[in-house]
Amino acid sequence: MHFYLKPLDSFLRANDEGKNSGLRLHYNAAITSARKIMRIISLNLNGIRSAFNKGLPEWLDKQNADILCVQELKAQSADMTPEMLTPLGYHGYFHYAEKKGYSGVGIYSKLKPNKVIVGIGISEFDAEGRYIEAQFGNLSVVSLYLPSGSSGEDRQTVKFKFMEAFMPHLVALKKSGREIIICGDWNIAHTEKDLRNWRGNKKNSGFLPEERAWLTELFSEVGFVDIFRKLHPELEAYTWWSNRGQAWAKDVGWRIDYQITTPNIAQTALSTGIYKEQRFSDHAPLMVDYDSSL
Repeated sequence: MHFYLKPLDSFLRANDEGKNSGLRLHYNAAITSARKIMRIISLNLNGIRSAFNKGLPEWLDKQNADILCVQELKAQSADMTPEMLTPLGYHGYFHYAEKKGYSGVGIYSKLKPNKVIVGIGISEFDAEGRYIEAQFGNLSVVSLYLPSGSSGEDRQTVKFKFMEAFMPHLVALKKSGREIIICGDWNIAHTEKDLRNWRGNKKNSGFLPEERAWLTELFSEVGFVDIFRKLHPELEAYTWWSNRGQAWAKDVGWRIDYQITTPNIAQTALSTGIYKEQRFSDHAPLMVDYDSSL
């Protein structure tokens, strides 16, 4: 599946000249109207019903996206309306959590995948609805919701356990020979550039040394690529803001949502940005255009 690239109505420009200046996204002039582009969006919904009530379907209809990966559905199959299951022009695939109002991930795609894989094959984690993979030929697109440990030590222990179990799966994906794009809320800010108040969060979940080292291993040793950081090595921009205080107004955020890929598909990434004009949840949509097609 492909489309001809059209500018977004409002799209935060990720430039390499310094900190986030709030400029709009302007595509490189070398990207012509005849180029085939694959646009993928990742968004933590913090509840699909809430996000749809805030206008997500109408916004999606304007984005020319081939794929939307979503996290934190906070819904079960019985809660899903026809519009949630198949927004206009999209096929929907979901991994629901067993616990009501909790977790869950999904993938919306204009093209029907050849195969859909639900879960990673480990029951205690699959019960929480954290992984779904859609395969299109030699390309796999994953929607991932890595556990949060912010609620207490018990959940941090679960998070570490998931990370330990998930790394071999990531290694296997890398060795599979397929091109991989993993979209989602990883609940980890990798470097000091990835959250505003990094000094005050060194001992907090999401910025613990062990968590950051795990991502470093994924990038440096396993060989996956953080697309946003590849295109914009120095930019300080965020995808999540706490609902406490004035975090959104003061842009005291975290970059914990990623599109992480295998090296070959990473080389086709043209543009990336964080959409902030309209809010659907406490996260912002992370968008990437690839010089590729499904």
